[in-house]
Amino acid sequence: MRTRIVFSLKNRGAYVPFHHQFLLAQTIKGLIMLGKKPEFFNYTQYNFSGLKGQIKISRKGLHFYSSRVTLVFSSSDKTFLDYFISILLEQKELLIGSLQLVPEATELEEPVTINDSVKFLCISPIVLLPSSFNDEKSKRFIVPETDEFSDLLYDNTIERMVASKKFTDQQIADFYKFQLVADKEYIDRIQSSHKKFARIYPLYDSDVKYEVRGYTFPFTLYAPQPVQQFIYENGLGYFSHKGFGMVDIAGANTQKREADLEATYA
Repeated sequence: MRTRIVFSLKNRGAYVPFHHQFLLAQTIKGLIMLGKKPEFFNYTQYNFSGLKGQIKISRKGLHFYSSRVTLVFSSSDKTFLDYFISILLEQKELLIGSLQLVPEATELEEPVTINDSVKFLCISPIVLLPSSFNDEKSKRFIVPETDEFSDLLYDNTIERMVASKKFTDQQIADFYKFQLVADKEYIDRIQSSHKKFARIYPLYDSDVKYEVRGYTFPFTLYAPQPVQQFIYENGLGYFSHKGFGMVDIAGANTQKREADLEATYA
């Protein structure tokens, strides 16, 4: 289930870094730890977007000028989602970067129809490789058109589906079809305009800084419907619980949303 969280912004003009997922991840983890359910203290089966609102860009980052700011938060586990939302709405104010945000309301996103062939847009970068301290391997560039790109995401997706304990061994065994096809036209357009679809992003764990390579481009995924649904609700790739790998389904406003994608991540 995907929920849109609405905040009121007390200090218009305040800003966050361009990529502020690590700030959101720290805040979300702190909120989870405020509750009285230890079973969720190390829970990672969730995903979230960056902050959205009326923005202006400066060298400092993204300045927000709208009266309200939104965040999409998602998880397949309704019990966990209800737990997190209840704690969030109890807070009088949250400080993200220099933004003073007051939680106002939440609303479930409209259900979408998902089948075994889906065109996805990246809301946040997809990470293919795990990271460890002072490790350069996680920053290795992998060409999206290669089988290695799909295979790495398949292995990670199945691993997380097993960890969720929501699927039987037979179901997992049946989820062998998985092929990601990058939107070559989009990638060619980005490269021809000297922009990037793959960047290095900061990641923090226990106050230790790591770096990972994230990819942001539209793609079509061929996989069984339960796998597609899991990815839509829990993200794709590593570190979904730190705000990476959130995807959305391309729809009627694909052209506009892809243009927004370029402006945000290029």
